[in-house]
Amino acid sequence: MYSFLADIVMLLHFSFILLVVFGGLLALRWQRFAVVHLPAVLWALFLELKPGTLCPLTPLEQMLRHRAGEPSYTGGFIGHYLGPIIYPNMTIQDQYFIAVALFLFTLVINCGVYKQWRAYRR
Repeated sequence: MYSFLADIVMLLHFSFILLVVFGGLLALRWQRFAVVHLPAVLWALFLELKPGTLCPLTPLEQMLRHRAGEPSYTGGFIGHYLGPIIYPNMTIQDQYFIAVALFLFTLVINCGVYKQWRAYRR
């Protein structure tokens, strides 16, 4: 049961990342979705730019994996699941720099989407 719950938390975490990255596009289609998307972006910005801060879903998943008797991981969710794909053979400092750059890229894209959204509303 704990393993299943840990997998659910992991899927929620991936879903949240997808929401942050692509949610602005949904807000273009359904304007009220911005009420969900904008706080998610601000929360992700806070977590990404404050070193040592983890999303609350990370320790929850780690605890569930531990209780299931599965090996857990240390550090952040993105570093564990996406790190080997996105950041192969890089130091922690390089990973942090790239993570901030990717987030700023996502932020710029979403700002462009909301600028378009605002122009569309007029």
